[in-house]
Amino acid sequence: MRRDLDSPTDTEAFAGRLAAHLKAGLMIHLEGDLGAGKTTFCRGLLRAFGHEGAVKSPTFTVVEPYHVAGLEVYHCDLYRLSDPEELDYMGFEDYVHDRSICLVEWPGKGEGVLPPADLVISLSAGLGSARAMKLEAKSEVGLATLKAFQAAEG
Repeated sequence: MRRDLDSPTDTEAFAGRLAAHLKAGLMIHLEGDLGAGKTTFCRGLLRAFGHEGAVKSPTFTVVEPYHVAGLEVYHCDLYRLSDPEELDYMGFEDYVHDRSICLVEWPGKGEGVLPPADLVISLSAGLGSARAMKLEAKSEVGLATLKAFQAAEG
């Protein structure tokens, strides 16, 4: 699924609509260059789940946990990892369970250790504040999620 997003507000709104179809247990990888809108997308998801506070990029903390809507949502930014095995040292496997949704920015930095994605969201900068977004299913659960979302979007 491809979509053009005209502004950060449009990106957050799209993510908010997708949030209605996400279930616990999902691994979501977010790809794109610096400034492509990955954290903005995560902010839209978290706000749709009911989070009212700030949503900052976890570039320095690596993981920011959110307990919302009966879910444990982990917003991860692997940009600063120098080796994928650092995920083992930080106990990343503890974040992946049947009550969580993991949102992982820069998943390539965890290649070989990071669990495979159910959904991959790729964002790329366009002109001004516009972004191009591609949403791909990578598992059966991801495919069911994407189909349900596409049916709701019409």
